[in-house]
Amino acid sequence: MFDLSILLFIPLITAIGVLFCKNNSQVKWVALSGSTVQLLFCVELLKIYWEQRTAGNTIQMLFQQRISWFKPLNIEYYIGVDGISIAMILLTAFVVFAGILISWKIDKLTKEFFFLLILLSVGAYGFFISLDLFTMFFFLEVAVIPKFLLIGIWGSGKKENSAMKLALMLMGGSALVLIGLLCLYFNTHTVTGQHTFDLLAIANMHLPIEVQRFIFPLMFFGFGVFTAIFPFHTWAPDGHSSAPTAASMFLAGISMKLGGYGCLRVAAYLLPEAAHEYSWIIILVSTIAIIYGAFATLMQTDLKYINAYSSVSHCGFVLFGIGMLNQTSINGAVMQMVSHGVMTALFFGAIGMIYERTHTRMVAQLGGLLKVMPFIITVFVIAGLCSLGLPGFSGFVAEMTVFMGAWQRPETYNRIATVLACASIVVTAVYILRAVGATGMGPIKNKEFLTFKDATWTERLASISLISCLLLIGIAPFLLTNLISPDTKIIMDNIARTAILK
Repeated sequence: MFDLSILLFIPLITAIGVLFCKNNSQVKWVALSGSTVQLLFCVELLKIYWEQRTAGNTIQMLFQQRISWFKPLNIEYYIGVDGISIAMILLTAFVVFAGILISWKIDKLTKEFFFLLILLSVGAYGFFISLDLFTMFFFLEVAVIPKFLLIGIWGSGKKENSAMKLALMLMGGSALVLIGLLCLYFNTHTVTGQHTFDLLAIANMHLPIEVQRFIFPLMFFGFGVFTAIFPFHTWAPDGHSSAPTAASMFLAGISMKLGGYGCLRVAAYLLPEAAHEYSWIIILVSTIAIIYGAFATLMQTDLKYINAYSSVSHCGFVLFGIGMLNQTSINGAVMQMVSHGVMTALFFGAIGMIYERTHTRMVAQLGGLLKVMPFIITVFVIAGLCSLGLPGFSGFVAEMTVFMGAWQRPETYNRIATVLACASIVVTAVYILRAVGATGMGPIKNKEFLTFKDATWTERLASISLISCLLLIGIAPFLLTNLISPDTKIIMDNIARTAILK
């Protein structure tokens, strides 16, 4: 049987190995070797998963492992994967691999930096494979704490304030999730006769609607804080702007997806009747996030703030797709999580490369960089084109799938929300093209720029790996939809079984 726990052991062993390195060069090569092995393992996991599915395996979660962790409270180390979680795992592997390559020039407390970065990946992997809600919450917290240190120590600008704000707001979201999990845990006793954190067992229960009404807002908005749900989004721009490049890549590319995954896998899947009752609120809040994020981005002059507010808008599409509660829109939500994760990691990587050379992120102080660093600016342009939804890139197919699913809801309220969300694409095109044009085109505004060198081999390898993902999904989206569709159907069937769309 395929041992899914290896997914956690490889980064843990890598992190421990980093601590025993004697110099910075060893640290970087050990971290890169571990991330490479991890990426290859995830690809092999995908291959074996496809073989199992092709062979007709109808079990919802494959490669399950269950070990009693704390028997008095019925807490288990219970893990397994389906197509959705494998998509998230692959996203994590690619972003971590690229983040380590982008961080090759880190020379301040190098050992500690890479140790914390790898520890973040342990939290993300554990969260995506957990089938016990307590274990899932445990790994969610593992994925939060290192961010505070990465921003506070290796960040820039008002890094201490940004790190504290991010930590407090995410811990606040975690507190809401914990309260919701405990309420869910104690109410399972009324259905089964015993308390349980088993996600799949709870999914097969029919909890009273009064219980669902109380728990759902705690779960959805608790996880929603992680995905920068409006109005609890303010940690994201400050956190992104102050974080070192690799931390920004992880924060936007992976951490914000923990929230979207939790909203889908836990809130909507386990509390389907409440999801229907609250769907109009989810659609309203996500539509505001999409439009507000787009117009707020339009006002920014700092490249990191541009991408940070843009992420608030783009992650709004994830919640928008979940709120529409049909399989097409949920497919689009998962595709948007993967697409935005890769795209925003690439965007932050390119911004980090520009800042490292020019020591500024202000658009007004940049210009003509395409003549000086053609590879870096080309990467920047590609990330921008994916962000604005150019056909051929993953952003286009993800957003179009969300819109097509949303339009299937015939209610006037939902149609108006869909039109407004679609209109944000125009605003996105304006701020992306303006930022790209002002940064890469025109005359060189500072003669010092002429002395700068283009991307290093590590930066090129990181960029090419992420661009390949964007193009692969954009050109052959069926590869991703075929992976996730059987499992989004299971979620949708559970929702449809307990409530009927009006």
